[in-house]
Amino acid sequence: MADTMPKLTPKECLVLADVIGDTPMTVISGSRLKSGMCDAYVAGTQPEIAAALVFDAYCPDEPCGFGSDADALWQLLKATNSWGCINVDTACAKPLGALIEADTDTSVRYYGDVYHALLEPVHCYPNAAVRLLSLEDVKCLSKAPAEVQGNGYNTHEAMVTKGIAAGAVVDGNIVAIAHTYAETDLHTDIGVSTVETWRKNGFATAAASLVAQEIQAKGKVPVWSCGEDNFASLRVAEKLGFTEVGRRTYIIPVSRE
Repeated sequence: MADTMPKLTPKECLVLADVIGDTPMTVISGSRLKSGMCDAYVAGTQPEIAAALVFDAYCPDEPCGFGSDADALWQLLKATNSWGCINVDTACAKPLGALIEADTDTSVRYYGDVYHALLEPVHCYPNAAVRLLSLEDVKCLSKAPAEVQGNGYNTHEAMVTKGIAAGAVVDGNIVAIAHTYAETDLHTDIGVSTVETWRKNGFATAAASLVAQEIQAKGKVPVWSCGEDNFASLRVAEKLGFTEVGRRTYIIPVSRE
């Protein structure tokens, strides 16, 4: 980050979490702001801000932008040097994209980010290979392929104790996982992944079903987000009973050749 743009203090991050609210579309940024696992910047003085950027520590090159002032967002972005794309409110995407194109030697493309909430009891899909994970599975998690080790926590121990995780275990190996990725007072985001050679066995659906059950038992709303063309993920969300509740948009710079 540029030295001219001061990073929010932990106390200021808590204020920003309240400013952006607790919704399915803010759960990840809100969670990171409250846990201190992000860098955040604002244009203006809280709570009356023109724009805000939240850089998730677990996905630092894809900041989330908040606010409808495209110029203010672009001024914040220009003061950074570590972003590959930005996720913003859809209404702000085209104006911000135009500013990026006008000021840089790049064009941009737009990619929809679809948000779902589970507003009814989750549809259950039992699978003999799938169960909740515990501290006894930490060693197995550490040896699993990177894509099924989970994310959103500093350690595997934290993921299975502070969070909720379920996995498909085949011959002692974890080949699919669903886990809580971010949590606020009202919502909990679920992340899923399956080793490619073990896809189409229903493992992700079964594991996510278990995690969603645990989230709902805690009185919170499970959240599911994915790209607009991630049809496999969209199908799982539909099977589990999720309902689309909103969309945001990624603005992705593309170098001109």
